[in-house]
Amino acid sequence: MSNKWSPQEVIHRDYNSHPPAFAPGYKTSVLRSPRNALISLQNSLSEITGPVFSGDDLGPQDNDLILNYAKDGLPIGERIIVHGYVRDGFGRPMKNTLVEVWQANAGGRYRHKKDQYLAPIDPNFGGCGRVLTDENGYYFFRTIKPGPYPWRNQASDWRPSHIHFSLSGDAFAQRLVTQMYFEGDPLIKQCPIIKTINNEDAIRTLIAELDTHAAIPLDCLAYRFDLVLRGQRATLFENRTQGAAR
Repeated sequence: MSNKWSPQEVIHRDYNSHPPAFAPGYKTSVLRSPRNALISLQNSLSEITGPVFSGDDLGPQDNDLILNYAKDGLPIGERIIVHGYVRDGFGRPMKNTLVEVWQANAGGRYRHKKDQYLAPIDPNFGGCGRVLTDENGYYFFRTIKPGPYPWRNQASDWRPSHIHFSLSGDAFAQRLVTQMYFEGDPLIKQCPIIKTINNEDAIRTLIAELDTHAAIPLDCLAYRFDLVLRGQRATLFENRTQGAAR
């Protein structure tokens, strides 16, 4: 892995569409949000450069979450394909962009020691994978549709089914961590995290649409999820600012 160079500054993010850093309804944002206003700085070399990835960095089954952890059989749950395009703020394809994903299993439980939800661990599902975009910025991976799960925000709060995404573009300033939701999920409108977003158009950019044209008959459905790094049409951050004390 080496560094790649972007010859120009990246497009400024439109924070008016992004959720506020401090959102009391989403309790963990209280400690994550900064005390002072953010300062805008001109891009330096550390922002307009980024890591370079190649196919040699990935394993042959990294983009197949159905098989990449299977041991004694196949994982349980609804088999799906997730695919789409990654573009920059000008609409240009982002090739060789690393797309990393992680998720809960079909029962809504993560393979993580701190996840104590009563749903069982699937012995054949690891819940994580990665893929590089091609020359056209296209990516796809196979997985099991994750289940919803309760969480300790309010007593009756549940997270909608979702997949976490992490993308590394041409520059560190294009770094994006976000979540993908599924079209038609009634829990989306009730989620306290999604409620922090005050723009319906922006919320729709986080919802993958059912794509029957890309489905495999008698095997799995497909969902289309396009992402934009930076600019006015940028896909929203999972959290606008993380790690800052309040």
